[in-house]
Amino acid sequence: MKGCALKCRWCQNPESWKPYPELMTRDAKCILCRKCIDICPVDAITLGNNGCRNIDREKCKLCFECVDICPTGALTKVGECKTVEDIVGEIKKDELFYYRSGGGVTISGGEPLCQPSFTHKLLKACKERGYHTALDTCGFAPWSALERVLEYVDLVLYDIKHMDPKPHKEATGKSNALILRNVRKIPRHIKVWLRIPLVPGYNDSDENLRKIGELGREIGAEKVSILPFNRAGEEKYRSIGRQSPMAEIEPPSKKRIHEVQKFIENFGLRVTVGE
Repeated sequence: MKGCALKCRWCQNPESWKPYPELMTRDAKCILCRKCIDICPVDAITLGNNGCRNIDREKCKLCFECVDICPTGALTKVGECKTVEDIVGEIKKDELFYYRSGGGVTISGGEPLCQPSFTHKLLKACKERGYHTALDTCGFAPWSALERVLEYVDLVLYDIKHMDPKPHKEATGKSNALILRNVRKIPRHIKVWLRIPLVPGYNDSDENLRKIGELGREIGAEKVSILPFNRAGEEKYRSIGRQSPMAEIEPPSKKRIHEVQKFIENFGLRVTVGE
């Protein structure tokens, strides 16, 4: 789902922040044919002195005429409007795989709870077909929205960025108070996996990890997933006309990741890395 209330500085999917389609570039595919320049109705696309195509994102009206005419896919539209029936039709193609593997359907984003009514209808349709369902969420939404969606959820993948509200707000734009209240309200019959984006110098202190371990034990989390920070999303920022805010941060070492895993396991929790 496109759209997210948080703006995490380490986000690997910045193209999922806004709740509408966006223009994404793949400059390596550009052959400088100038077709996009000629067709743009607001002159947002120009050829710079460096010989490269430039896009003025402030001028761009997201009409996507340039995408339609681009012969190489150097300009693409990220995000589409779909109905529940459209998505279920795609899901059904892998139906046999779900049954044989024991897997199912995960609704992710962005943040699915930014579109709670649609997410509720989609999950309901999945359960009616007998699919196992999972919700991947940051938990920043009114409890009424989350509670309604949970009616058709078997597993919640719940992000915990930081246990302290101040650094949480500094790095995501929002306090974690609502997030922590919501995770404590999830009924015990629904499995919960806490997910930690492990960012060196931000949330990897023993004090913060201790609080996460205590939270996991308190709510009876089935496991904790450590997701080490990496730079895989940096190219995406360039492709949508933004700068990565975490370019100066180094990914955690294998040694530190192992230490964090063992630290949280001491709270009686199952801990995995990267899943």
